[in-house]
Amino acid sequence: MCKDCGCSITGEGHSHDHDHSHDHQKAHEHLHHNPQLNDTKTISVIQKILDKNDHEAGHNRAHLDRAGVLGINLMSSPGSGKTTLLEYLADVADFRFGVVEGDLETNKDADRLSAKGIPAEQIQTGSACHLDAFMVHKGLHHIPLDEIDVLFVENVGNLVCPASYDVGTHLNIVLVSVPEGEDKIAKYPVMFRQADLVLITKTDLLPYFKYDIEAEKAQARKIKPNVDILEVNINDIESIKRVADWIKFKKGMR
Repeated sequence: MCKDCGCSITGEGHSHDHDHSHDHQKAHEHLHHNPQLNDTKTISVIQKILDKNDHEAGHNRAHLDRAGVLGINLMSSPGSGKTTLLEYLADVADFRFGVVEGDLETNKDADRLSAKGIPAEQIQTGSACHLDAFMVHKGLHHIPLDEIDVLFVENVGNLVCPASYDVGTHLNIVLVSVPEGEDKIAKYPVMFRQADLVLITKTDLLPYFKYDIEAEKAQARKIKPNVDILEVNINDIESIKRVADWIKFKKGMR
C-alpha cells in the first residue's frame, strides 16, 4: 500500500488541482530522516492525506448519485484483461457506460475504448501506482454523466495500492487471470477483501497452466465469504454477458 511504498507521499505523479504539496513534503522529510514508516509524525501525515482523499471520494460518489450513475472501480494486476473486458462489454451490455482510465503513461487504453464508442478519459499518473479520488474527480468533468448509466474507473494495474484508496465509486470488481498463477488471491488479501465481484479471467488457458480454479474460489471466499465470483473468457461471449448481467442487477438495486 502507499503508506508502505511511499508512491503518493512525495506527491509524484499527482496532477490534480488540489495542493497537497505541504503534507507530501512533510511526509517526504520524515521518510528521508527515518526510512521506517512507524514514525508517529509520518503516520499522522499519511493519515491526513488519506482523510483528504476519503473526503474527495465522498464528493465523487455524491456527484455520481446525483447523475444516477453506478460507479465501479476496476482493479487488477497489469495484463489481467481490464480494458479487453470493457471492449467486449460494449458489445453485449444493454446499459451505457463511460470510463476514467488510469495508467502511468500513454493514452493507449483510452484510445482503444474510444474506438469502441465508449466515452473515455485518460489519467496519466506519472509515477503514482494508483488513482486517487482527486484524479478521478478531474476525469469526471470529461465524462458525459447524463448520457451513461455506469462509470468504470479502470485503475492502474497493481494489486496493492489501489486497494487503499477510495476513489468514490460504489462497487469494486477485481480481476485475476489464470496465467498469473494460483497464489495471487492469498498473497494480496487486502485487494480481494475489497472486492464485490472477483473475475477469474482467461479461463480458456486452464488446460495450459497448473491452476486449481476451485481452490482459488475457496481462497477468495475465505478472505471475503460473501464475494461474488465469475469465470471470464473472451472466447465465450456468454461469460461476458454474465458480467453485464451482474452489473445490471447491481444497478437495479440502487
